[in-house]
Amino acid sequence: MSQTDFESHDVLDYEQGNLQTGTNWWGAFVIGLAGTILVTGAAPAFLTVFGASYIPFITFFTLTGVVLCLLLAELSAMMPGRTGGSPSYAYPAYKNRWPRLAPHVNGVTAWMYWVGWMPVAPLNMILASFYITHLFGLDATQGITPVSTFIPYWTLAITAVGLIILSIPAYLGIRFGTSMATILAVLSMIPLTFLSIGFIFNMDAANWSELAGFPHLDGSAFSDPIGGYPAWVMYIAYAFPLLWTVIAYEAAACYIGECKHPGRDAKIAMTLEGGYGVFVYTMLPISFVVILGAQAISDPALVDPKTMFVTFASNIFPGVAGTVMEWLMAIMLIVALVLSALNSLMGCSRSLYQMSLDGQFPRFYQHLNKHHVPDRAMMTNVVASLAIAFMGGAIEIYSFSNVGYLGSFVPVLIAYYLLRNDRPNVHRPFRLPEFFKYIALALAALYFFVWLAGGLIYSYIGGQAVYYFLGVITIFMYLPLYWYRKWEDRKSGLAGNEIAVAGE
Repeated sequence: MSQTDFESHDVLDYEQGNLQTGTNWWGAFVIGLAGTILVTGAAPAFLTVFGASYIPFITFFTLTGVVLCLLLAELSAMMPGRTGGSPSYAYPAYKNRWPRLAPHVNGVTAWMYWVGWMPVAPLNMILASFYITHLFGLDATQGITPVSTFIPYWTLAITAVGLIILSIPAYLGIRFGTSMATILAVLSMIPLTFLSIGFIFNMDAANWSELAGFPHLDGSAFSDPIGGYPAWVMYIAYAFPLLWTVIAYEAAACYIGECKHPGRDAKIAMTLEGGYGVFVYTMLPISFVVILGAQAISDPALVDPKTMFVTFASNIFPGVAGTVMEWLMAIMLIVALVLSALNSLMGCSRSLYQMSLDGQFPRFYQHLNKHHVPDRAMMTNVVASLAIAFMGGAIEIYSFSNVGYLGSFVPVLIAYYLLRNDRPNVHRPFRLPEFFKYIALALAALYFFVWLAGGLIYSYIGGQAVYYFLGVITIFMYLPLYWYRKWEDRKSGLAGNEIAVAGE
């Protein structure tokens, strides 16, 4: 066989999962909507800091998320046997170039991804509790204060009950989980889409002059200082928590390995996810600014950031209709947040499972139940999520988890370049133009800069240093878990990896 023939039949060698192939592009798309739904926490938090200047800021970074989705579509289609989403695609690339380094790249990347995605479940249940207590007039004045954040008892109760209930469909497998997610997705897409274009239902309430020059809340120019800091410092700092939300719709990649036709489904699911993400993340801030206005957004007495969405709905339809819309939007947003929490429980458990198959995590997590679900990994998510709930608000959880989440994409983006450069002839059912390998490197550099510089500046400006460094400490917890796995291998006399058998 000639060298040309050999290269044309180049095949990647990697550990494959044994999960059920029970869904398609729609299943991956609807469960992956969990990332898009994070806008419910992000938009109010950032609008109350930046006002209209938030719009070009978020549009740029959201578009980088679309590019990320396209890159992951190619990787997931060419490695359909890998599960756990984006971190699982780095290992084959590094193993080819640096075989001794590759296991650690794989382990650290998957662990950082888990640290990033696992807190999404408690975060969204916390956000859901705000709407539930608001609608039913529950007392949110009693609670506890860990470190610096007050946590109402109702928030803890709703979060705990919600996580336990959601563990049931997550335990029952991808088919059941997808069926439930489809119902939740339809109900969640309605309010998100409606609110994104809400101004068309009451054009008289829209003040388009609020967008002129994209000013800050106080009316100052886009480049003027914010809160006593130069604008560019604030943009770099807040890019750190912002990226945690606007690239999270890449979560659909976690389920490509469970699609019946991954070569086709990867392209469709990831492209739709990116497109809908851009629509929601850019149009929602525009709608909020033109309807509510900078003055209302900046005054908590007029607009509570925790319930900004329902206030927005009632402003579009004043009077009795507004009250009805407030309830309807709140209920649908609660449903949307529940979907996002379900995705978190299901998705990042796959990362622990794949990392265990690859040999960097305890064998305990290779176990699959009769529904082909990594049940031990999933239940670990539930327990860890309950602990994360005691951190308190969204900003605290953003600071903690993004130390892992954003950082996990840097080695994956470099891996895309390596695979394109070193293994150009591996079969790719979906193939981007060649220049995308350089875009991947540029994106890796951007994300690394925001992860390092933005994270450090934000932890100082936002007073979140304790949570940022708690995230750093959590990342290093990978080492004792890895050492334990190596001890297991030596004790059993096995150097390789064992594939779990369902029900063992």
